[in-house]
Amino acid sequence: MTELEGRERGVGPHVLIVEDDANAADALRILFSETGHRVSLAYSARRAVQLATDDPPDLLLLDLTLPDGDGLEVIDRLRAVGIALGTVVALTGHDHPDVKEECRAHGCAEVLTKPVSIRELLRKAPGWIEAGGRGAGDRG
Repeated sequence: MTELEGRERGVGPHVLIVEDDANAADALRILFSETGHRVSLAYSARRAVQLATDDPPDLLLLDLTLPDGDGLEVIDRLRAVGIALGTVVALTGHDHPDVKEECRAHGCAEVLTKPVSIRELLRKAPGWIEAGGRGAGDRG
């Protein structure tokens, strides 16, 4: 594991944060850890697939641009091996309709443009997690 990359054990819903910007990833990790969630953190597509395979997330916050591949490939790789994902929320620096359309085609419940609003995350996360627990995010 690299620095903080990996899992924080907790009792709440599992949130997997896939973000290659260490500062942004750490801020999200703190936010979700302090609000009672069990958090896993990956800085790469490869590590995200490993973590999600070991412990499928209720909520997957997925950066689209990773050092070792496209974030949407993470979804494809997990579904190819039968991993049922919870709600997937794409995080991107590209506010373009084509990007949003491609994310939705891959089953993302929502596409957020960076920088992501902490207030928006806190407001929407409970609904995303509830939907993910019902399997609503596992569209493919």
